[in-house]
Amino acid sequence: MTLLCADIGNSHTVLGLVDDGQVLDHWRVATDERRTADEWAVLLQGLLRESNVADLVEGIAVCATVPAVMHEWRDMLTRYYGTVRHVVVEPGIRTGVPVLMDNPREVGADRIMNALAAATLYDGPSIVVDFGTATTFDVVSEIGQYVGGAIAPGIEISQEALSRRGAQLRNVELLRPRSVIAKNTVEALRSGMFFGFASLAEGIITRMIAELGADPGTVNVIATGHLAPVVIGECQSITAHAPWLTLRGLELVFQRNS
Repeated sequence: MTLLCADIGNSHTVLGLVDDGQVLDHWRVATDERRTADEWAVLLQGLLRESNVADLVEGIAVCATVPAVMHEWRDMLTRYYGTVRHVVVEPGIRTGVPVLMDNPREVGADRIMNALAAATLYDGPSIVVDFGTATTFDVVSEIGQYVGGAIAPGIEISQEALSRRGAQLRNVELLRPRSVIAKNTVEALRSGMFFGFASLAEGIITRMIAELGADPGTVNVIATGHLAPVVIGECQSITAHAPWLTLRGLELVFQRNS
């Protein structure tokens, strides 16, 4: 069954056509809170028109961290895709993942989808590191419970903040620098971002594994998010790169609610 899965994040919306765990086609577009339901429909129809498998879509699964955009998506789904079964990840939806938080409703839907995919696709406890607008860490127990996590600033927004507040600093392309000890400002910025965020991830992962009391060799550390390729080569703790983890979670939640 081919599904259109949509992960609506703060900065980007990732769209994918997923069938039995395989991502057949995918796109990443800007998340614009000013975009109306009609504009989303035109954008979506244009992307699907270019795909060879769009005609096979039999369902839609959506999660969002931006309420204003989700409102427009609900309107779009009703008006343009009223005959297609859809599942929106929200409180009350069946995920099969117990959320052991003080207030489970506070946990972002995308983080729950990542946890669901990790619990289903990997054996043993897992830590999902999502390198997106924020850098999030989500911990899944050996029995598939969401037990908590951490949130740090994202790589891009940290770089943007630094360029705004530093008079002689600017945005640079996120490439691996030649060395940690940089010889010019561009390389210094790259060193701080590249090695700094790799060290941040390594440090939090190490502390989380210790707090779990687990053997490090038994914990899956799964990197996802569009910025993961920037730093995962320097993160020795990361055991898997799953760029479509959230889309896989959306497919799983659709199956559980059909």
